[in-house]
Amino acid sequence: MATDKTAETARSNKFVLLTGIILVATNLRAPITSVGPVVPQIQDALHLSNTLTGLITTIPLLAFAVLSPIASELAGKWRMEVLLWAAIWAIGLGLLIRASSNTALLFSGAALVGCGIAFGNVLVPPFIKQRFPHRIGLVTGIYSVAMNITASLASGFSIAIGHWTGQGWKGSIGVWFVFSVIAIIFWAPQLKRRSSEAPVGQSAVRRQPGTSMLRSRLAWYITIFMGLQSLLFYCSVAWLPVVLQDWGMVSEKSGWVLSFVQFTQLPIVFVGPIIAGRMKNHTPLVWFICGTLALSLFLIISWRTQFIIPAVILFGMGTGLAFSVVMMWFILRTKTTREAARISGMAQSFGYALAAIGPPLFGALYDWAGNWETPFFLLVAATVVLYITGMKVAKPQLIDG
Repeated sequence: MATDKTAETARSNKFVLLTGIILVATNLRAPITSVGPVVPQIQDALHLSNTLTGLITTIPLLAFAVLSPIASELAGKWRMEVLLWAAIWAIGLGLLIRASSNTALLFSGAALVGCGIAFGNVLVPPFIKQRFPHRIGLVTGIYSVAMNITASLASGFSIAIGHWTGQGWKGSIGVWFVFSVIAIIFWAPQLKRRSSEAPVGQSAVRRQPGTSMLRSRLAWYITIFMGLQSLLFYCSVAWLPVVLQDWGMVSEKSGWVLSFVQFTQLPIVFVGPIIAGRMKNHTPLVWFICGTLALSLFLIISWRTQFIIPAVILFGMGTGLAFSVVMMWFILRTKTTREAARISGMAQSFGYALAAIGPPLFGALYDWAGNWETPFFLLVAATVVLYITGMKVAKPQLIDG
């Protein structure tokens, strides 16, 4: 009976932990996807140019770039449960500050949100590897689905939430603070775990620093892939509603069109890690990713809004699988939790620095060319390089780190 009770307690603890991971995931995309549909309102209220408006999305990406390596290093000194709890606090406070009519506070809050998300992005994959070593694909899929559900709702309901709250764009981007509060409360029990319960993977994080990931060609290919798939996604988050509104679509509908990207990603990001975990060679997945992205961009550039629903569905399929595959590469292309944390930190640092160029460059290309078709060729170029780097990582191999 003692054995049965211990097993039941273990299952209960795993369920609570999985729920905590899901709640952390709800805070890692919605604060960013909620911005796109209300960008015109923010521009009008704060008198921002297109290039400066792109910084609302770019500032969090820069925070990802700066803090990702710091997060991976701190994972060797602090318990990941503590770091993730602090990350949720940062996101919640950033959301409150960002929902301000002051331009400086808007950007400051965006930076703080980015700081919190950076730690979550880096630490959750190795945390899953550490705590669910036999269910990596399944738990990664659940984690990814939770991110995308809230991201979808954030973009789809963004305009409506502004009306419901009576706060306009400030309500649209500030209401997600509620999810931070829920996650903070629910994650608190994880802080009470005794040091003696520290999983074996934790010791692996602190031992054997190994050679620098910067010397690994494979690590760089993963990093570039990470950056380009992020650039594609965040350019769509920042600009697609604006482009569609400029092409004659009403604002609320443009937000829901963006949400189609995330809704389409839901099944992909769930089954993607499971499929990738069972496949040794990921070449077919890379072909699928880049083929759907190329076709999506062709439809948008050639026909604007005429085929926009199939176009964004294809875009969601491509970006969703790209995200799933690169998250699994952090795990499948490394031998230890420590290496997974290091490649996660490197890929998200340099990768998000690359992605951060996307939204302001997209806006600047429009300012220069005077049309929205030209900026989309930036995404075409990103897709080509995504294919080249993805094929370098697709075959089974391990990082020598």
